[in-house]
Amino acid sequence: MNEHRIKSILAAGILVVFSVFSVAVVNAQSLDEVLGVRTVTTKAGRTSQAKIDEITDQTSDLLSQYKQVMKIVDGLRIYNKQQERLIAQQEREMGELNESIDNVTVIERQIGPLIQRMIDNLDKFIALDVPFLMAERTQRIEFLRDMMGRADVAVSEKFSQVLQAYQVENTYGATLEAYTEVIELNGKSRVVDMLKFGRVALVFQTPDGDVSGVWDNKKRAWEILADKYRADIRDGLRMARKTVTPNLIRMPISAPE
Repeated sequence: MNEHRIKSILAAGILVVFSVFSVAVVNAQSLDEVLGVRTVTTKAGRTSQAKIDEITDQTSDLLSQYKQVMKIVDGLRIYNKQQERLIAQQEREMGELNESIDNVTVIERQIGPLIQRMIDNLDKFIALDVPFLMAERTQRIEFLRDMMGRADVAVSEKFSQVLQAYQVENTYGATLEAYTEVIELNGKSRVVDMLKFGRVALVFQTPDGDVSGVWDNKKRAWEILADKYRADIRDGLRMARKTVTPNLIRMPISAPE
C-alpha cells in the first residue's frame, strides 16, 4: 500500500472509533436520564403512598370515632325513650295525686262535721250511761271539744283521738275497777269506795262498811242495798284491788229487759 492509502484507512478507523464512542456517550446519558426519571417516580410514588396510608389511617380513625358516636347516639335514644316512658308514668301519677288531693279536700270538709257529731254522740252516751269514772270521762270529752277548735291539729289526728276515746269507752264494759268517789246520799256528800263490774253493775260501800248501794240506771239514782251484800261488795273491792284472789260473789244485777 502506498502511504496515502494507509493514511486514509487510519483516518476512517479513527472516525469509526469516534462515532462508536459518541454513540456510547449518548446512550450513557440516556440511561442516566431514564434512571433519574425512575428515581424521581419512585420517590413520588412513595410520597403518594405515604399520603394514601395517612389518609387511610385518618379515615379509619374517623370511622372508629363515628361508630363510637353512633353507639352513644343509640344509647341516648334508648335513654330518651325510657325517660319519655318515665315522664309519662309520672304525669299519670301526678294526675292521680292531684285527684286524690281534691278528694282529700272534699273528705276534710265532710269529716269535720262527722267528728263533731261523734263527739256529741259520745257525750250523750256518757250522760245516759252508768255514772262511773265521770271526772275522767267528762275531761276526755272536754279535751276532744278543745282539740276541734285548734288549727294546729290535723284532721287525721282529730279523728284518731276521737276513735281512741270510743275505744276507751268500749273497754270499760269488760273491766273490774275499784276507786274512791264522792256521791250524794240523802242530800249529803259521802266519800265511798266504788266497785264497777263492766257496765253490768256499779255499787258502792262506805269506808266503814255500814252502807252499801247500787246505781239504778232507770231511776238515775242510788239504791241502798241490804246487809247481805256487804261482804260480797267488800270482797269485790279487794279483788279489784288485787289484794285477794278472784272468787265468786253475789252482786245486785238488774234482769235484762
